[in-house]
Amino acid sequence: MAPPASEPESSSTAPSAEGKAGERRAIVRRAGLVALGTLASRILGAVRDAVIAASFAVADTDAFWLAFTIPNALRVLLGEGAVSGAFVPVLTSVRTRDGEQAARDFYGKLTGAMLLLLLMVCIAGVLLAPALVTLYASGFRDDPEVFDLTVSLTRWVFPYVGLVGMAALVMGALHANKRFLAPSFSPALLNVALVVAVFAFEPLAGMIGLPAVGSLAVGALLGGILHFLAQLPSLHAVGYMVRPRLDLKDPNVRRAFGLLVPLLIGLGVYQLNIIASRQLASYLPLGAISFLFYGQRLVEIPQGMFALAIGSAALPTLAELTERGDLAEAKKVFRYGLRLSLFVAIPSTAALAVLAEPAVAALFGRGAFDAHSIAETARSLVYLAGGIWAVASVRTVVPMFHSMGDTRSPVVASALNVVVFFTVALATMESMEHAGLALAISLAAVAQLLGLLAMLRRKIGPLGLRQVATSVLRAAGAATIMGVVVWWLAQGLDWSHGNAVTIALFLGIVSIGLLVYFAAAWALGSEEAGEVARMLRRRIRR
Repeated sequence: MAPPASEPESSSTAPSAEGKAGERRAIVRRAGLVALGTLASRILGAVRDAVIAASFAVADTDAFWLAFTIPNALRVLLGEGAVSGAFVPVLTSVRTRDGEQAARDFYGKLTGAMLLLLLMVCIAGVLLAPALVTLYASGFRDDPEVFDLTVSLTRWVFPYVGLVGMAALVMGALHANKRFLAPSFSPALLNVALVVAVFAFEPLAGMIGLPAVGSLAVGALLGGILHFLAQLPSLHAVGYMVRPRLDLKDPNVRRAFGLLVPLLIGLGVYQLNIIASRQLASYLPLGAISFLFYGQRLVEIPQGMFALAIGSAALPTLAELTERGDLAEAKKVFRYGLRLSLFVAIPSTAALAVLAEPAVAALFGRGAFDAHSIAETARSLVYLAGGIWAVASVRTVVPMFHSMGDTRSPVVASALNVVVFFTVALATMESMEHAGLALAISLAAVAQLLGLLAMLRRKIGPLGLRQVATSVLRAAGAATIMGVVVWWLAQGLDWSHGNAVTIALFLGIVSIGLLVYFAAAWALGSEEAGEVARMLRRRIRR
């Protein structure tokens, strides 16, 4: 699509400048709510991971995390991916064009179609579990006991796809109605269920023929159920608790699934990356899958806490703006979200790279997770941290495409991601082992971001990224100052194991780092630091 000759001006019925500025501030408030929910989920997730790492040997966790990876990858597509890429934009369009009742009728038909799709996926996953495990980790076949355990865990955990897929569909209706409280906090229930599972579900795992680690599969299913049920009161409150109907001929349903098809193709592209990383790791020394997984869990805290929050909060507004043809304001919202995301992601990159070993020791360093595990996980974390800013930016750019009904361009960028990942992984894994895979993941994310920005500019014209670049330079300067300070504070301390003292020292250093970063950003004239300060003042006054 060629760039437009000029960006459409708002019509007389479009919101005023004050209204547009107010909507951007509302995005910050909604993003803050999503970020708080994500933070709660990440904190509970950290507790979950610490409990699991301390309770099971890495051979058992390799099997479970591999088994959980397979349905979890489908969750990304049929859950959040389908909702953000296909369902929220179409639901917003139907409501804007045809009214609230038509939107509810469409949602009922969409629910029926999704139930059928999720049921088929779950049945296929259970039946094809041996082939899926072979596809993801053929190296496990060298140890029949580990392979059989992974297959059993995969079969038990696969229905999680259906549960979380329906939870995501409810989330989509709530996001379209700009309700973010329940969708933001309900995912944390999965982590609660998995922690409970470690202590309470081992007898149940034995009853269904699984070893102790099988309790985690039971916990995952319980977490999916709770995630879905916790959002139903909010769904009822907005009037979308409608009876599912199966009408595959409905033009809006066909339109939504038409947008989903490129995402399904994208799943194939994305899965090549996931399959490659797990396959390669399955041939590396014992624990490689767990070392990579735990490192990724740490980088997901900043990636999910604000970058994903910004994307989720901005999508309904972007969809409304593009539906009205107000491209100029959509670009402003896009730039605003990107600046906020990078303001958080850049210091996160610096902090986790510098404090890799302290972070791993504080979170995981106890029980079965020994000094060797800490050191190896820290190695992967250093390289994964280098890509935090790129992944955060990708999660902010992609909703811009989705708001315009374009689910194909992100697929092309994902293909670029896979090519770079394969190239770097194969070149580095022999010498760097799992750290080479971590490096490949980060460099692939950078390539994906550059591809997305190039395609977005070609699609809608100049993006005005000079404003973003100025903010990035200020954030990078402040992050550098912070990085030097926290590195100096962490020197000479023992990070070979985790205990209460280790946790207290790590949290203290992180707190000092946050203060240094915000002070440095403020001194350098960062607009985002001023926005955060104003938001805090408003909260305090309330």
